[in-house]
Amino acid sequence: MSGNFNSNNVEKDEFDMNTEDSDYEYLIIKLKEIKSNIALLEKTIFK
Repeated sequence: MSGNFNSNNVEKDEFDMNTEDSDYEYLIIKLKEIKSNIALLEKTIFK
């Protein structure tokens, strides 16, 4: 019975790590979009 609890905890921990990884990937993507928007705005302003 305790083996089931351990395997469930491991699966939950792996799921949490995957969620955190995808959150960081999403954040990086959004930051890259913001960076390119700022670059476009700078080009527009300084023309």
